[in-house]
Amino acid sequence: MISKDIIRQIRNLEIYTKRLLSGMHVGDYSTAQKGGGFEFDQLNEYQQGDDVRFIDWKGSARSNKILMRRYLEERNRTVLLFVDISRSSFYSSGSMLRYELMAQIAGVIALVGNRGKDHIGLVLFSDKIEKVIAPGRGNPHIHSIMETLFTIESGDSKTDLNVPFSYLASSKKKGVLAFVISDFIGESFEKSLNVARKKYEIVAIRCLDKNEQHFPNVGTLRVKDIESGEFVEIDTGARFGEAISERIKLQNKMFKKHAVDVLNVNVSQSFIADVVKFFRRRMRY
Repeated sequence: MISKDIIRQIRNLEIYTKRLLSGMHVGDYSTAQKGGGFEFDQLNEYQQGDDVRFIDWKGSARSNKILMRRYLEERNRTVLLFVDISRSSFYSSGSMLRYELMAQIAGVIALVGNRGKDHIGLVLFSDKIEKVIAPGRGNPHIHSIMETLFTIESGDSKTDLNVPFSYLASSKKKGVLAFVISDFIGESFEKSLNVARKKYEIVAIRCLDKNEQHFPNVGTLRVKDIESGEFVEIDTGARFGEAISERIKLQNKMFKKHAVDVLNVNVSQSFIADVVKFFRRRMRY
C-alpha cells in the first residue's frame, strides 16, 4: 500500500511539472505534417506553399477564409529511464538522499514524455537489472512508473554501469532515447557505452553530492565504503579533491567522444525548471 506521503510527493511533482510545461509550451511539436495516419491538431489559415489536399473546405466556407488542417506526427518514440538503485544512490551528505533526487528527475522525464505522447519505460539497475517496466503511455502507466520510483528500496548491490548500457545494446526496439540516471561512480564502462551509443541516443544525468565536487580539507578521515562495506583512511587534502574533479573531467571527455549529452544535477538544489528546459531543447518538443 503506497503511503500518503508518497502520494503527496508524486502529486506535488505532477503539479509543479505541469505548470512549467504549460508555461514553456512543451508538447507543442506541431510542424505541419503531410500524409495520412497522423493526429489532427488544429486549423490554421492557408499560407503560400501549403498542400491544397489539406484544405478544410467546410471550415473555410464558414469563416470565409482558406483554412488548413494541421496534423501532429505519430513519432512512436520510446524513452527508457535507467535509474541506479545501488547502495551509493542512497547516500547523501545532506537531508535529501541522492536516490530521492534520481526518482524525482525520472518522474519529471516521465511526465514530460507522457505530455509529448512518447512511450515511457523504466529499468532499475545496480550490478544487475533489478526491475523492468515495459514502455507504455497514458496516465495510469506513468503513475505506475512513479509509484515504483518512489517506493523502491535500496538493494545490497554495487554500481556497475556496464549493466544498463549492455541491456540497452541488446534491445531490439527502434527509436529509443535513453536517460541513464546515476552518480556514475564505478569501474570503466566506455566499451559498453560505445556499443549502446551506436544504436541509440543516450543522455547521462549525473547526480552529484556537493562533497563530490568540492570536498572539504579536514585532514585524514576513516570512512566506510557504502558499497563494499570496507573501512579505509583517506587524506582529504588538495590531491583528494583533485582526484574527484579529474574523474568528472575524464567522464566528460568520454561522453563528448561518444556524442552523449550530460546534465549535472546537484542533490538538495532546485532542479525541475532546469531539467524541463533541458528536455524541451533535447527532446525537440
